[in-house]
Amino acid sequence: MSPEMQYVYTVYQEGSFSKAAEKLYLTQPALSIAIHKVEQSIGMPLFDRKRKPIRLTDAGEIYVDTIRKMMLLEQEQQQRLNDIQNLVTGSIRLGGTHYLIAYILPQILASFSRQYPGVTLEIQERSSYELAGMLANRELDVTFNCDPEFVQMFPRQEMFEDHVLLAVPATAPFNSLYPECALTAAQVLAERHTSPDCPRLRLTAFADLEFILLRKGNNLHERAWQMFREADIQPKIKMDLNQLVTAFHLAEAGMGATFVSDRIVRPQNTALRYYPLDSALASRMFYILLPKDAYVPVAVRRFVEHIRSWDRM
Repeated sequence: MSPEMQYVYTVYQEGSFSKAAEKLYLTQPALSIAIHKVEQSIGMPLFDRKRKPIRLTDAGEIYVDTIRKMMLLEQEQQQRLNDIQNLVTGSIRLGGTHYLIAYILPQILASFSRQYPGVTLEIQERSSYELAGMLANRELDVTFNCDPEFVQMFPRQEMFEDHVLLAVPATAPFNSLYPECALTAAQVLAERHTSPDCPRLRLTAFADLEFILLRKGNNLHERAWQMFREADIQPKIKMDLNQLVTAFHLAEAGMGATFVSDRIVRPQNTALRYYPLDSALASRMFYILLPKDAYVPVAVRRFVEHIRSWDRM
């Protein structure tokens, strides 16, 4: 990619000539002159300079789209050349939610890095919806998702299953109503909730509780509301948050009930009682997702194989 294209793309990314000039180690006048020359050569402005932050014109959209395609071609070319050399090197752009990165992937990533020290892992932590968009734009090499709507859009392989439980503060009077259904952290870790004979409750049983929910953009938000509609109840919402782990800790402190994954429960989480739910939506299959119609480098293939061979899933 030519320097001029790099200049245009950086201004587009930063939304400002001054910020782009700083990032490129250029003076702002020098950057402005370089871009003006590009605009003169195509006969149209690339940026609407009257708006703050500056925006692309229609011509600018076409120009930047071409740059993106060139970047992808250059990236794929380098990946193919590395693979021809039969060296597992390069980088993997990995996207995951906080739940996945904090609770599911740490040991897998550490093990992979030990086995393939020549591969650099670049990690993006975002919501599952943002990550699906990034994968569609080929800004990531691999991500993970359990939303049926998204997983159908990409090449995919099964990764792991988790179970959604409703966590209720152990001090709540509610726990005396269904003692046969209330599980301790030790029982969850022993996978009692996955046994066919384990009693399950519909959400109607919890209609009078106050809930801590996750916000839009998180799969547990959509799944919780689907279960509420399934049970035909309007929940009492005490608060909504961005992070599953924050909701979990606030529930532990007695603030309200919340939906959690069985995979985040630890032996020390004794301040809650965990209820298996009578809903097909309480089981989630997570998939490894790869970009559609894209070359998959050897490093990424090795990473997928590593995940699928991990015996602690």
